[in-house]
Parts: sequence; structure tokens; C-alpha cells
Amino acid sequence: MIRSSFSLLLLVLVAAVYSTDYFVEKFEDESYKSRWVQSTAKSDYGDFKLSHGKFYGDAKKDLGLQTSQDARFYAVSAKFDKFSNEGKTLVIQFSVKHEQKIDCGGGYVKVYPSDTDQKGLTGDSPYHIMFGPDICGYSTKKVHVIFTYKGKNLLIKKEIKCKDDEFTHLYTLILNSDNTYEVRIDTEKVESGKLEEDWDFSVPKRIPDPNAKKPSDWVDEEKIDDPTDTKPADWDKPEHISDPEAKKPEDWDDEIDGTWEPPMIDNPEYKGVWKASQIDNPAYKGPWVHPEIDNPEYVEDPNLYLYKDLGAIGFDLWQVKSGTVFDNVIITDSVERAEEFAKETWVKTREPEKKMKDEQDEADRKKEEEDRKKREAEEKSKKTDDDEGADDDKKSPHADDEL
Repeated sequence: MIRSSFSLLLLVLVAAVYSTDYFVEKFEDESYKSRWVQSTAKSDYGDFKLSHGKFYGDAKKDLGLQTSQDARFYAVSAKFDKFSNEGKTLVIQFSVKHEQKIDCGGGYVKVYPSDTDQKGLTGDSPYHIMFGPDICGYSTKKVHVIFTYKGKNLLIKKEIKCKDDEFTHLYTLILNSDNTYEVRIDTEKVESGKLEEDWDFSVPKRIPDPNAKKPSDWVDEEKIDDPTDTKPADWDKPEHISDPEAKKPEDWDDEIDGTWEPPMIDNPEYKGVWKASQIDNPAYKGPWVHPEIDNPEYVEDPNLYLYKDLGAIGFDLWQVKSGTVFDNVIITDSVERAEEFAKETWVKTREPEKKMKDEQDEADRKKEEEDRKKREAEEKSKKTDDDEGADDDKKSPHADDEL
């Protein structure tokens, strides 16, 4: 058991040593401003600030880039040495905290080519990968995984739910050179599969055979009417009948009002439209399945995963209510390295963060309770004063004289 644990530790250390970190950002101090560039493409872009938010697990480790203005677009980016993920694993990982109980806004990152104009960055700037949570109302609470392929932005066909609470959550995208992927939230796998199957990179590999048709004698009715079932002789009754209790009004004039007819009412004996009972169809063959053939237009691409020019990362998003904190960004070629980075950062602070939030909530609850009791005491005191004043008003103006 000891030998096994040692071997696992050694494997992790070896992987960490031989891995490459293309970009790492912890936002530990104001020096981030020398690495990140605010876009000036629009004059009303929202400002980011360095903050750990209202509650946190570690005052330094949890410092991050926080949106600070409501109802704004945000656009900021950082560059790193250009690289290609050819033949390698690509891991993009970062943390997001929506402490403001976000109602509508993005929490994702975009990875760009190296020639991206940082000062001119907008939502129209071409990117390679977009990844992370997006929330808007009750209907949109998902994780975006968008890949750019031959000039088109391709959305994942699966629905991945994101976290929508106030705490910090870790998002990890793993893109493998065998054209497979994995998405993790808080270090746990939430989705995985093949790129070819979960995005529309190309036309389908298999298509319905255009020459195949369902045979004319194919029976796909599972049930049929029972041929031995017959309609009862007394079944047919009218749906509506004349009201037998209705009487012609005494002032009814046939010449003026026309021939009087009693109003119609629902017939209590009406049984509806008769239908024969159903039985299993002895000729049923099951649903007909259209046979498929190889799509002659399909061309296999072994490099769906490949991006030859990766050189920048940015936060280009919109938020109605600000307060989101982004932190612990890493782009690497090693899953093990990303896992170790998560342990150094998010894993260490998540429980202390929850503890501080619980303590704040309890303090707020106690304050609200104290304020409520204070208001009730003030209202009671005011009522007592008003009652005493009313009693004084009722005294005779000569009461003292009479004494």
C-alpha cells in the first residue's frame, strides 16, 4: 500500500516536472495590471478591480479580478508566448465566484490567437475557444464550450449545467490530441466525449440511405380495433336534447318572436362516439428503421482539436449585476499539473470560504433579530406614550380645581 502511494506520488511529480505552463495568473497583487490590458474599443466598458469579495477563504489567495459596475460590457485580456497544442493535451482552468447572486451575465474566458488586438478587443474579436459558465434568468444556467473551426463558432450539442450559487467554483476544460474532451466542475467530471460527436465540425459520418424506402406492406401499427367487438344497439344517443322542463314564455308572440323552441341541454344518456376496443396487431413488425450508409461527403479530420496559434486569454462578457470574481487561471498541457494547481488554490480555500460566509450569515441574522426587537420596543413605547396622552386629554379642564 505504501509502495503504491509512493508510486502515485512519483508519477504526479514527474508529470508536473515535464509539464508546460503556458499561462498562470493568481491575481495576488496589483502587478496584474502589467500583464492584463483593458480594451478601449468602447468608452463605457466596465472596470475590473482587485478584490477577494465580501467573503473568502484566504485574504491573499482569494484575491481575483472582480467586475465592479452594473449593466456593463467588460473586455480585458493578457498575452502569453505563442504555442500550438499539436500532439498535446490542452487544459484551461479558472475559478469563478458569483457572490452577487448573478441574475444575468457571463463568467467565461476566451482563448485567442497571438495577433489579437488587446486595445481593440470586442465581442466580435475572433477567438479559438470559449469556455465557462453563463447565467441569465431561470432558463439559462449552462457551461459554454465553443470551438472555432474553419471560421465558425461551434456550440456543444450537450447541455452542461453550471453552478449558480454564491461560492467560488472551479471550471476545467481538457482537450486531448485524440479528439476527445472532458469538462470538470470543482475537480469532478461532469461531461466528456468525442469532439466529432458533440460538435458539428463536419457533415455526419453516416446518413440515411436515400435509396431505401419503407416497404409498402410494412405494418407499424402496434394496436388494431378488435374485429369481434361490436357497438351496443342502444349506444347511439344524441349529444343534446330539448330541455323537458322548459316552458314557452307567456308573453311569447309567435308572429313577432317566431316559432318558440325549447333550449337544448346535454343529454345525460349520451355515451360519446363509440370506438372498438384495441388488441395487439398480429401483423405488427415494429417501427421501421431507416438504414444508414457512409456519407460520401464526410471527410475525417484527425486534427479537430488542433490550434496552431494560441497566444492570449481574456474576459469578454456582459453582466447586469456586477461582483463576479475571476481567479486562479492556468493554461497547461498536463491534467496532473492542473489538478495540483487546484489543490494549491481552490481546494485550500473553499471550506474556509464557506465558513466565513456562514459566520456572516449568522451575524446578519442576529443583527436583524436585534433590529426587529428594537423596533418592536420602540413601537410599544410610542403606543404607551400615545395612550397616556389620550388619558390626559380626557381629564376635565377643572379637575384640579375640584380637588
